[in-house]
Amino acid sequence: MTDFEMQVLTDLSVLKNQMTVLVGDGNSGRVASIERRVTRHEEQFQRAKGFTVAIGALVTLIQLLLDYLRHK
Repeated sequence: MTDFEMQVLTDLSVLKNQMTVLVGDGNSGRVASIERRVTRHEEQFQRAKGFTVAIGALVTLIQLLLDYLRHK
C-alpha cells in the first residue's frame, strides 16, 4: 500500500468518525440535538408572540375603558 493510499484511508476514517458524531450511529447526534433546540426555540418564540398579543389586547381594552370613563 502506498503512502497516498494510507493517507486516503486515514482521512476517510477520520471523516467517518466525524460523520458518526454529527449524524449519530443510532443514537441522536449533533444534528438531532440542534433540531431539538431549534424546535424548542420556535415554541418559546410562538408563546412569547401569544403573550404579546394578549397584553396588547388588554392594554387596548384598558385604554378604551379609560376613554369611555373620561368622556362620560
